[in-house]
Amino acid sequence: MKVVILAGGLGTRLSEATHRIPKPMVEIGGHPILWHIMKGYAHFGYTEFVILLGYKGFLIKKFFADYFLARSDVTIDLEANKTEVISSNVEPWKVTLLDTGEFTMTGGRIKQAERYLSNEPFLLTYGDGVSDVNCKELVKFHKNHGKTITMTSIQSEGRFGVVKTDRKNQITSFREKIKDDTNWINGGFFVCEPDVFSYLPDDDSCIFEEHPLRKLVTDGEMFTYKHKGFWQCMDTVSDHKKLTALWDSQRAPWKVW
Repeated sequence: MKVVILAGGLGTRLSEATHRIPKPMVEIGGHPILWHIMKGYAHFGYTEFVILLGYKGFLIKKFFADYFLARSDVTIDLEANKTEVISSNVEPWKVTLLDTGEFTMTGGRIKQAERYLSNEPFLLTYGDGVSDVNCKELVKFHKNHGKTITMTSIQSEGRFGVVKTDRKNQITSFREKIKDDTNWINGGFFVCEPDVFSYLPDDDSCIFEEHPLRKLVTDGEMFTYKHKGFWQCMDTVSDHKKLTALWDSQRAPWKVW
């Protein structure tokens, strides 16, 4: 089963970094967040990737083109123009990199991957979020319900504390930001059957999360896998700092490998 990763967005809310590089290439502990996502999938045995590029996608291509050399010890004979690999520490991954257009929306990008997926089920996620979701259990859940798509959902956490006041504006209670047991939101980490492409028009402006997903719900073809473990997107500078601090402290929950 191949893993499709959406890696083409502009990342405007992380513009301090993304004016130079695409968001999936923003590093956590010296490695792009894209690498962290791929390591997580590979831990569960999913090592074939289709990465959907857009904004500054050539930098992602360059990363993978240089990856083998960067992770290898080599002897270079300059006079003979020969390179001998002494040892290498690269993952056994097969990576397909597709330029899907700088301004193409998520549904349009996914549609362009159809011809590379051999009419088989596939995994799908975003290139800016990490989690400790058990992908084997996720796939098992998907196969058991037999519908077109499974979305992993996570409990949302407000970004701000909640204040309640009386009529005189005296604070009567303050609750720091917490996970809301009643709200589950899209956490990515989908499992899709090939039939999902019938919900996607050949239209670069198609937003996967809008009409296609709503239509799947209406048709009774969508289930959710509720994940109560760790999940964190990297939308803002604050998110990046949080993920970096977890990694640096060697307490990164998404590091399952």
